[in-house]
Amino acid sequence: MASKKYIKGFLEDIVLFLICERGEMYGYEITKKVQEITTGTITITEGALYPILHKLENNGQLTARFKDANGRLRKYYTITDQGISATNESATELDLFLNGLSQIFNPKSV
Repeated sequence: MASKKYIKGFLEDIVLFLICERGEMYGYEITKKVQEITTGTITITEGALYPILHKLENNGQLTARFKDANGRLRKYYTITDQGISATNESATELDLFLNGLSQIFNPKSV
């Protein structure tokens, strides 16, 4: 399982990317999808997720609305244009960062 310190640093990016790629999602669905995609390597707790969702909503990167799901109200989040821009910027920065890490931890012999 990935360390919490790494997950914490990328949590906003993970949430924005998932919602951008998959469309409207609710909190528990996000936690399960991350666990499924990463085969358990990355686990996001609801206690870590919901403050991030609220922050992204307050920042205008997500919008939220309640929908009935089998007689139960769920809060679904959708990405905004601002959130899409942030996701695209993060993807570019992440590629550069991962490349740099790879150069540090897996240097090629000369």
